[in-house]
Amino acid sequence: MNTVSVLVVDDQILLRQGLRKLLEIEEGIEVVGEAADGVEALELLAASPPDVALVDARMPRMDGMELITRMREEHPGVPALVLTTFDDDELVLGCLRAGARGYLLKDVPPEELVAAIRRVATGQTVLGGPAAERLVAALSAPAPAEPEPAAPTALSEREWEVARLVGEGHTNREIARALFITEGTAKNHVTSILRKLELRDRTALALRVGRGEG
Repeated sequence: MNTVSVLVVDDQILLRQGLRKLLEIEEGIEVVGEAADGVEALELLAASPPDVALVDARMPRMDGMELITRMREEHPGVPALVLTTFDDDELVLGCLRAGARGYLLKDVPPEELVAAIRRVATGQTVLGGPAAERLVAALSAPAPAEPEPAAPTALSEREWEVARLVGEGHTNREIARALFITEGTAKNHVTSILRKLELRDRTALALRVGRGEG
């Protein structure tokens, strides 16, 4: 049996240590690193990519969804398996769209977690019960009608300020400094803007702002 190397990414130190102990007693599983958030995870991934990244969905600085998006761009060979306490539709589907190869809840039995890690390492996709139910429901839902163009008043005045700065190529940190807000608040504004305008990412927003569309 080939050994599967795992990076554990979770902001709770007790959980990280617990997962390490749980996984290290399993034959063929090796925990090669721990990270408290997406920022630390990217540093470890750059230094020594594991076979699988076990990722929490909600963390400070950089959450699981953003980390998985970055991994798909910068470390496409490392599959991400989400292990979280949250199972709401937006989070499940968001992580899967970002590129996660699996989504499990933290109450999953240890043997199922180990089996999922091994399956993800071989390129398979693994979904726990709640995640699978949400994905099936989303796929079976009636196709939405063609959306109406967003009204110019859809964004608040502050969101328009943030959108213009995104259009100029500024990062969340630069936006926060320019508007005297926290970086987290700037990120939340960007997320809200993308949702309201039904855009996929910052690039699409920058193009839309550049064309002067409302």
